[in-house]
Amino acid sequence: MIQKEKELIVMTQKELLRYDVIKKLIEQKINGTEASIQMNLSIRQTKRLKVRVKKYGIKGIIHCNRNKESNRKIKAKTVKKIKKHLKEKYYDFGPTFAKEKLEELHNIEIGVETLRQLMIVEGLWKAKPKRKNVQHKSWRARKEYFGEMEQFDGSYHIWFGKKESCLLLAIDDATGRITYAKFDYNESTIAVFRFWLEYFKKNGLPISIYLDKFSTYKINHPNAVDNKDLMTQFQRAMNQVSIKPITAHSPEAKGRVERMFATLQDRLLKELRLAGVKTISEANKFLQEYIPKFNAKFEVIPAKNKDIHKEINQRLEEKLPQIFSVQNERKVHNDYTVMFETQYFQLEQEQPITVYKKDSVIIEKHLDGVIKINLKEHYLNYRVLPSRPQKQINIKLPALTKRKQSDWKPPINHPWRRNLCFSDNLKVKKIKT
Repeated sequence: MIQKEKELIVMTQKELLRYDVIKKLIEQKINGTEASIQMNLSIRQTKRLKVRVKKYGIKGIIHCNRNKESNRKIKAKTVKKIKKHLKEKYYDFGPTFAKEKLEELHNIEIGVETLRQLMIVEGLWKAKPKRKNVQHKSWRARKEYFGEMEQFDGSYHIWFGKKESCLLLAIDDATGRITYAKFDYNESTIAVFRFWLEYFKKNGLPISIYLDKFSTYKINHPNAVDNKDLMTQFQRAMNQVSIKPITAHSPEAKGRVERMFATLQDRLLKELRLAGVKTISEANKFLQEYIPKFNAKFEVIPAKNKDIHKEINQRLEEKLPQIFSVQNERKVHNDYTVMFETQYFQLEQEQPITVYKKDSVIIEKHLDGVIKINLKEHYLNYRVLPSRPQKQINIKLPALTKRKQSDWKPPINHPWRRNLCFSDNLKVKKIKT
């Protein structure tokens, strides 16, 4: 009996989370409004996804235009003509005027914004900075659902003892409830990663996180404005679990968490002193009893009494240690070594995937201190070298593979060699045994 080959469906983590939400919607565990908020989509699009999943199954989540060229894409030949006309005739024209002339004289239709971007790339137009208007600031209405937005920040203060420590705090925007709090030494990437992993275990995945522009959360270099690929470790991890990080432009924008710190620096500080807390571990233990009492006194009733935290499926739970690891890209040297944090890692000859020189690998430093080398979702075998290896420009091994490479060569009378084409006057000599 011939077995049919199973079809491989490639999906992103975002699509898998959407599929889980749509399944709950079909099973009537949630309604359409809650599903649309969890997926950050309109109700209309949510209904479409529901119909497609019912008809096509999990394939219905995948966009139909994936791997297809856009119908509106301008042909390369036309773009070449436009560039030629711009450089020869319209190099000092504005985008709108150049568009009119291209349509009038050359019968080429193109959008003004598309032409503007093309002229910027070619250096023929410089975008003018927008004038900053004085904006009227008003109170922002709270979110409707618990788990729809978490305001998060860290506060450095002498909370207990004589040394400064950092209180990491997450507050639900809809209820004003402290959803999780933890003392740590600083607001570093590793400390924040540990905080959110513990938060996920307790509450699930929120829809969005509102925070400031601290270097842990956002790259503040001027080049990052134009290059969206520049992301912090925090932004990369949150994107992988489909949580939207929102950066505030001022402390007042996330005023609820800022005012909460002011309250805690008055109330919590005194409570910690009365409890005789002197270490971070003691302070975190104290918070477990203190936060429920604090919430019971200060939290408010949300507009809609529903928790829309997303549940963590098994596949995502297995990938969380990898996602919330500090990841850096490195190159494989000619001697099949990789350098990271002044250490050299020698790749073993046998690997789960073929490794070539100059391959780009991802070094994952997990929260427990374990370092893993990732190439195309395969962890490579390696050993740590005690000292810097001697430089080798050209090592004999062309690549590291699953099998050990052998030096064996077939003899001249091997069947492989008999199939070679010889001329009539050449004969293969027999080897004396």
